[in-house]
Amino acid sequence: MEGETMNPLKLTYLILAVIATLSIASIGIAVAERSILIAVFCFIGLAGSFALARLLRAKIDY
Repeated sequence: MEGETMNPLKLTYLILAVIATLSIASIGIAVAERSILIAVFCFIGLAGSFALARLLRAKIDY
């Protein structure tokens, strides 16, 4: 384990997880601010990150 680096696939999953986490947190901010526009963008970011993760997973399985 020592000196192990992240391969591009793990890095991609990390970035997608960060996008999903920020989107979920921003939905809370949108609710607090009563902003439908922010909430819509956050849902798009969340759905997009989940869809890309699903596509990556399907690509790995083949």
